[in-house]
Amino acid sequence: MSTNYQDPIGWPFLPVPTNGRLTYPTLEQSVRDSLRIILMTRPGEQLMRPRYGAGLQNFLDEGNTVAMRSQIQTAILKNLQNYENRITVDAVDVDPVPGAPAQVQVQIHYRLLRTNVSQQIGVTMQVG
Repeated sequence: MSTNYQDPIGWPFLPVPTNGRLTYPTLEQSVRDSLRIILMTRPGEQLMRPRYGAGLQNFLDEGNTVAMRSQIQTAILKNLQNYENRITVDAVDVDPVPGAPAQVQVQIHYRLLRTNVSQQIGVTMQVG
């Protein structure tokens, strides 16, 4: 009788054994995961850090206006500067998607401080 045990709960920040060895995420992958978490976490969602998170979900019911895109950009910049100290943010672009008035494209251009390698991450979100 051979059964493979699988943990019922997974945690993305802990190493997962592969072929009997522990593997850790690369710096690039760890930073990308952290950025996604910052973008998707709403302020007040974490108990001990009430200002943590850009809360992109909070902008889903807003209209696609210049003021709203500026608020998204400010929220992202502020949170990345406060909570991700492994990068330098070069630019945060929040632009309307051509031909889709209810969508916004967010592009974050950043450099890893340890290696000075340029990276970018983007997300398209539905608004209004």
